[in-house]
Parts: sequence; structure tokens; C-alpha cells
Amino acid sequence: MAGPETNTDTIAAISTPPGRGGIGIVRLSGPEAASIAAQLVRLRQPLEHARARLADVLDVLDAPDSGVDAGHDSLARIDEALVTFFAAPHSYTAEDLVEIAAHGSPVVLELLLRRALDLGARLAEPGEFTQRAFLAGRLDLTQAEAVRDLIEAQTLTQARQAASQMGGALSRRVGPVKQSLVELIALLEAGIDFAEDDVDVTPEAEIARRIGELTPPLSALEASFARGRIVHDGLTLAIVGRPNAGKSSLFNCLVERERAIVTATPGTTRDTVTERISLDGIPLELVDTAGLRETFEEVEQLGVARSREALADAALVLVVLDATQPLNDEERRLLTAVEGRPALVAVNKSDLAGEGSAAQEVAGVLAGVPALATSALTGEGIAALRERILALATGGAASEPGMLTSLRHHQAIETALAALADAAQANSTAIPHEMILLDLYRALGALDSLTGQTTSDDILNLIFSTFCIGK
Repeated sequence: MAGPETNTDTIAAISTPPGRGGIGIVRLSGPEAASIAAQLVRLRQPLEHARARLADVLDVLDAPDSGVDAGHDSLARIDEALVTFFAAPHSYTAEDLVEIAAHGSPVVLELLLRRALDLGARLAEPGEFTQRAFLAGRLDLTQAEAVRDLIEAQTLTQARQAASQMGGALSRRVGPVKQSLVELIALLEAGIDFAEDDVDVTPEAEIARRIGELTPPLSALEASFARGRIVHDGLTLAIVGRPNAGKSSLFNCLVERERAIVTATPGTTRDTVTERISLDGIPLELVDTAGLRETFEEVEQLGVARSREALADAALVLVVLDATQPLNDEERRLLTAVEGRPALVAVNKSDLAGEGSAAQEVAGVLAGVPALATSALTGEGIAALRERILALATGGAASEPGMLTSLRHHQAIETALAALADAAQANSTAIPHEMILLDLYRALGALDSLTGQTTSDDILNLIFSTFCIGK
């Protein structure tokens, strides 16, 4: 991956997804971006910062004289494009940047890219445009990572969270803590430099107070990871139960379309059926499973085995019971197996359970277990079931600006908190300030790694390699 010392290169890439579309964009960034673009197309007006110019895309590769040195007037037009120029440092990368928006034909975009490479540009590596923006100081690392998150967002909540991060929400939460930490470090460093007779200048109580003020905002930030991780990554919910309990019907109700086949014949579902939905912005992968029962049929045995795998792997479990049937041994074992796990119980077909039916037995057995009466036929309890699933998924944590959504961010905050705890402990036992400073510098390094000030090249390369080419 290119570093700051190689930014004299001009890079080029197709920035729109592969395939055909109404518009396709070829992006160039670097000192030669404007001059290369001027040779790729026939501009109708000179390039000007932040102005779109109409231009003809030239059929250079089909020119009779190889096209490389042919004049623009002698070349045929193959497409019409809009060319936008952004002069350094007022561009995304803080370099000269040009975007050529042609029609979204893969052939035309490939022609433009190949010609740009022939004229001296090199193919951009994944995420290199954003990496250059980061290295130029246009973005900190949390904002750069949010660009990737926005591109990959599958729900509006994910997009909003990424946009908040791109706006610097996380940096703004960390900034005041970091500033206070730097002030404490400076205070101790000054005390060491000017101390007389080996007597520390800053009192122990003052150091304890300052460290104590640093911890609560970081602890609150660390706690936000519980919901932030779920918003970012989503969860898997396995729907399990006996055959014909209504698992597939509830699955279809949650998906809001007839995704799984439903019949009155037990054992219709022979394999897992998955569908991704958004539940109040939380990405949730629903897994409808084959009914759990003893069987000698080979295909159904395989389905039951996959159901047990889905049950073991899922973050959340929805156990579906039939309100018209007494609990069987398999269901009792299932309820025991999910005890202590994030799980819900839906007592389905509640519209068919009359007085004195097995519904009373079910309710008695499930005393203290989160259970909800539902009917996939009438819709009873479906809205409440959605609310219960959402509450179970988020643990009741509310959305907030600047949430931690990345494991890397979470680990950095954990490291900072641990270092501050060590510093507080060292201060309380009258350890010399030089040793306390080691812990404080460790906390500062963790916060710096969050925003990118002290992040190693290896970590940067790993982060930006997960971006798409052209971004």
C-alpha cells in the first residue's frame, strides 16, 4: 500500500461497482491527474476547480496510428462524459483529483482506465484514495473507517451511524479525554523536571482526582460497544421447535413475505432457510430450521442435524411451541438447552388453544421464562414479538452519537481504561511519578491509535485493504 513518500504517483481506478449502469466513474488522484484527464477526453472547456465540464471520450485504442500521439481532432468519439476537477488541497485526497463520469458501460470505463495507465498513472490499490485523505490529515482514522462502513451499510441505521462517525462524532467524544490526559502528563513531566530534593510537585490527591475524571467518559464509551457492535455487524436468530409448530409461518411473518414453504404436513422444512431483515435498523439474519424430532428418514435427519448446528451458532434463539399440543421430551430438552442464553419462547397457534387445553401446561412449565402468545394466522403477538426480539438483541442499550462499532476501537478504549486503572493504583501506593507516567503514556498511545496518530503501517495497510478499489 502506498505511503506518504509514494504520493507523487498519480493513481487511477474505476470507482463505481462492476457491471452495467447509467453512470460509471473513473477517478484519478495525484500531481498528473489533470494533465492525464485532458489527454483521455476532448474537453469542450478548460478544467476549472469544482466545475463539471462536458467532454468527448475518444476511441484512442482504435486510432489508425496507434492513438498514442494522435491529435484529438482525428479521433472518433465513443461516448460523452462529465469531467470534474478538484484542485489540491481542496479535494477528497487533498491532491489534484479528477472524476470522469461516462455512461456505465464496462467497455468504455475499461478504455478510460487502460488509457490512463498508458499515460503514466498506476492502478490504485484498495482504499488508496481514502488512505491518501487520511495521510494528508483530511480525515482521522475513525472517519476513514466510517467511509467503508457507509459503503457497506445494509440498513438506514447503519448508514446514519457511519455518517455520524464520518462527521467526527467518535473523535469528538475522545478528544476532551485525550486533552485532559495530555494536560496531566504535562503536569507530571513538569513536576519531575523542576522537583527539588526528590519531592514530587503534584499531590497524590490531585493526580487521583484527574485520573478519576478521565475514567467515566471512557467507561461510557466502552459500554456503547454493546449496541454499536450489533448495529455494525447484526445478529443471527435461529427459529427452532418441533415439526408443525408454526416455525416457518412465524418466519414468514417476521420477514413479511412468503419466504418459507408452509404446509399442514409435519417436516415440510428439511433444510435451513435464511433471510436478512432490518429490525428497527438492526440487521438480523433469521434462520428457519427443520423440526427437531427423532426420525429414520435420511434427508430429514440431515435437516435436524443442521437445525442443531444453527441452534448452537445463533446469537439469539426463538423457541416455537405449539399451544394446542402438550410439551414433549424434545421440547423440554430444548428449553433446558437454551436456559441462560439470549432466548425467547413463542407459544404459537394461541388462537386455537381453548380453555383446559395444553396451553395451560405450557404456561405453567415456562414460569419465569420470557414467553409470548402468538398466532401466525391472525397476527396476534407478532408486533410484540418483534419488540421482544429487538430488546433481546440490544440488551436495552440505546443508540447514541459516537458509539463504538469496531472491535479495534473497543480494544483501544479497553487498553486506555486498564492503563488508567494501573496509574491510579500506582498513585495510591506512592510509586514515583516516572512510573505513573509510563501508564499514562500507555493510555495516551491507545487513544492515539484509535484516531490514527500512532497507528503502525501494518495496521493501516490491513484497514485500508478492506476497502473497495476506487474509494
